[in-house]
Amino acid sequence: MESFDRIVIFGVGLIGGSFALALKQAGAVGEVVGVGRRRATLERAQSLGIIDRIGDASSVAGADLVLLAAPVAQTEALLREIAPHLQPGTVVTDAGSTKADVVQAARAALGGKLNQFVPGHPIAGREQNGPEAALSDLYRGKKVVLTALPENAEGCVSKVAAAWERCGALIHRLTAEEHDAVFAAVSHLPHLLAYALVDDIAARDNADRLFSYAASGFRDFTRIAGSSPEMWRDISLANRRALLAELDAYAAQLSQLRAMLAASDGAALEQVYARAQSARQAWIAAIEAAEQKRSYEQGGD
Repeated sequence: MESFDRIVIFGVGLIGGSFALALKQAGAVGEVVGVGRRRATLERAQSLGIIDRIGDASSVAGADLVLLAAPVAQTEALLREIAPHLQPGTVVTDAGSTKADVVQAARAALGGKLNQFVPGHPIAGREQNGPEAALSDLYRGKKVVLTALPENAEGCVSKVAAAWERCGALIHRLTAEEHDAVFAAVSHLPHLLAYALVDDIAARDNADRLFSYAASGFRDFTRIAGSSPEMWRDISLANRRALLAELDAYAAQLSQLRAMLAASDGAALEQVYARAQSARQAWIAAIEAAEQKRSYEQGGD
């Protein structure tokens, strides 16, 4: 199995920190170097055993793998910073939730070293942030989407895939455009809606009373509104074209539901609810079947 002498991680919070912990737990890395904007955050990550030492952009020289786990708006600046230190044999990847903008940033920043950058996106997370939120099993059984470039050698793609596989992840491949269209619908729009609902309730004169009666349904629907506002601002803007299309489609659906409600058309409302229930049950069943299959293949009960 693939192992790495040295990995450099830019951003040692939930995503980057969990990547480091997973590789350490798997015995797949010799040294993890952390780089970030805030010294205090890096020191916390070091005290928690997430990273072994604190570095800077020059630390990528001679590294096996570099992970950019920072907000997507920082991608081009980070790549420009590390480009002079990037040597043959080092592969760079990212964990951004949008990909077309990341590819554009890489093309602008890396020039002839573009072939060493393999875009990626781990489909895992939680609403907590910072090094303290990192989990060694965050990626176990979760998908990681790689949107390889035409310039990438298969060996570079394989190295990134191997790192995520050592974290317990399952590798999928899409183009950057396919990725952004899919995740605008199933990730970026839900985050926008959750933020919008909580913000709307919070702005009302009786917000305290409303929140005091909110229970598990409201909590579950709005859980993702606890995610990093900076990160989701960048994601929303980076994928705004696809997100606007999804938002328009959802607004049209809401308009239809409003018309049904205004007309007291219970039969039509029930049909929408029934279709949604059936689709969700089929989706959950598919997830459970995939988890059972993985458990069986791994020797579980």
